[in-house]
Amino acid sequence: MVRSCDVRFVSSGVKLPCESTSALAPSPSPSPAPALLSAALPFAHIGRAIDAAARRLGSCLPRVPVARADPAPSPPRRHGKDGGGPEERVLISEVAVRGKDGEPLELPELEAAAAAALRACRPNAALTVREVQEDVHRIVESGLFRSCMPVAVDTRDGIRLVFEVEPNQDFHGLVCEGANMLPSKFMEDAFRDRHGKIINIRHLDQVIKSVNRWYQERGLTGLVSYAEILSGGILRLQVSEAEVNNISIRFLDRKTGEPTVGKTQTETILRQLTTKKGQAYNRAQVKRDVETILTMGIMEDVTIIPQPVGDSNKVDLVMNLVERPSGGFSAGGGISSGITNGPLSGLIGSFAYSHRNVFGRNKKLNLSLERGQIDSIFRLNFTDPWIDGDNKRTSRTVMVQNSRTPGTLVHGGDHPDHAPITIGRVIAGLEYSRPFRPKWSGTLGLIFQHAGARDDKGNPVIRDFYNSQLTASGHDYDDTLLAKFESIYTDSGDHSSTMFVFNIEQGLPVLPEWLSFNRLTARLRQGYEIGPARLLLSASGGHMEGNFPPHEAFAIGGTNSVRGYEEGAVGSGRSYAVGSGEVSCRMFGPLEGVVFGDYGSDLGSGPKVPGDPAGARGKPGSGFGYGVGVRVDSPLGPLRLEYAFNDRQASRFHFGVGYRN
Repeated sequence: MVRSCDVRFVSSGVKLPCESTSALAPSPSPSPAPALLSAALPFAHIGRAIDAAARRLGSCLPRVPVARADPAPSPPRRHGKDGGGPEERVLISEVAVRGKDGEPLELPELEAAAAAALRACRPNAALTVREVQEDVHRIVESGLFRSCMPVAVDTRDGIRLVFEVEPNQDFHGLVCEGANMLPSKFMEDAFRDRHGKIINIRHLDQVIKSVNRWYQERGLTGLVSYAEILSGGILRLQVSEAEVNNISIRFLDRKTGEPTVGKTQTETILRQLTTKKGQAYNRAQVKRDVETILTMGIMEDVTIIPQPVGDSNKVDLVMNLVERPSGGFSAGGGISSGITNGPLSGLIGSFAYSHRNVFGRNKKLNLSLERGQIDSIFRLNFTDPWIDGDNKRTSRTVMVQNSRTPGTLVHGGDHPDHAPITIGRVIAGLEYSRPFRPKWSGTLGLIFQHAGARDDKGNPVIRDFYNSQLTASGHDYDDTLLAKFESIYTDSGDHSSTMFVFNIEQGLPVLPEWLSFNRLTARLRQGYEIGPARLLLSASGGHMEGNFPPHEAFAIGGTNSVRGYEEGAVGSGRSYAVGSGEVSCRMFGPLEGVVFGDYGSDLGSGPKVPGDPAGARGKPGSGFGYGVGVRVDSPLGPLRLEYAFNDRQASRFHFGVGYRN
């Protein structure tokens, strides 16, 4: 048998040649963001070789008239791709699949796979070069063969079309280069069951897509840029990851947007970033860094712009910062929950000075003074959000406070024969806080408190109208050194999300006259979205042991406890538990409606408080309330106006600012 013109189709669908720079070079993008990386797929080079071989086949196949058994009209002739004329059809008497040397393939399943890929090429079919070309595509695209060569052989029975195929090598190993971020287990799992089997380019194509998808889902800039099969069945993949080359900071003017000199020190900004030089460029990580800089409270706007560095896979990050005014004075007003009677009950005025960026290092200084009918609070706080030299994001707060607050929470309202009682406190403390797990943070502190009761003239008193003691030591003032630990879990910043707070305080009797007691409290809040409505469930409780003054007892009742009661009117005890449930729904604009119910109890611990202030005043020790209300969003937080009934057939309005504790 004589072969007709040595015509061969050769496909390089396995190897992506290094010299084919056009396949690997970044392609120009019409979008403003530059294309940092681009990749060539495993089948990128099939077409050109097959098209060239098809043209040779068309010139070499003999023009044999097609015999037909019926006089039916022949189908319309299709014109060639170049439009030069109709494509001639050639009658093929036999179609076979063989190995590269013309011998049968060693594995029958390979021959079956190649034969199954054929669509047009059938015995006794009149074929065009285009149809043969398409079947060659199908054989190669099955992924099992590195080359396919159709050979036309003249026989006495007609033209025999043989597809000589060369199978891919058996898979015996993988070399993956440049994948610094990709877990090795990812590639191990992808090829775990492929060892010793024919390399399937379709499977390889799926692996490459899954690798690229892995980077995309994690916000990383990376992809497979090169793939080839080495001798011995070793598969080599080259992964290109964009790397951060440099990070620069540029301050912009708030009004003009032009570059200016910033007040914040550069190292204060850079230490906040989790993105570092030499790391893989992670878009999601950069977005989190932007949010972190904004939460510092000293920036009005933050943007990070990636810029490619030459032809490499590196990028420079340019951070544009617009600073907020660093400090200033403010004045305002509010409500004190401890005063419940009088035409101007609870109204207080405030004056404050704050500096958000002391020394350009993000340190916070706050000085405030609040004054009401009876209330007066002076506070001085200095906070370093991130201590120099610490790698755990530990913050430090120094505080000093001098306050005078109403004693009505525990000791009730004014008695006609007794002047109101106020509690004076001088507090100084030091606290350290840090995140120790995702969504968890902790605080350790040491606080000194000098506290006692006073009458309306400011004179110290140690017993009230009922002859109940007001201090634990029997002196005018009690001194306490408290060691504090607090742990907070927050699911997200949304008020309806899960939150858990655990707090423990221990009085340290460093001196014999200093108080020693232990206080344990916990709060839990959980929100649920129910269609357009929101269900919010909350619970809190606590217990105290040791020697403590009565004004330190847990007060139950009021705006942030059991609504429908005055502040502290349910009871005060060594222990307490309060539960609340409310359903809220957006009405229109910033207005929200709410239906709620509360219950609280001192768990029978009221008489155990020194002096039994709740029993002397006839407080029930437990009670519930329910009602409705409206809320309006404001810069200070939600403004709450609520009307509640209690289980003693009494009702009252409650007004508050911010969320309930």
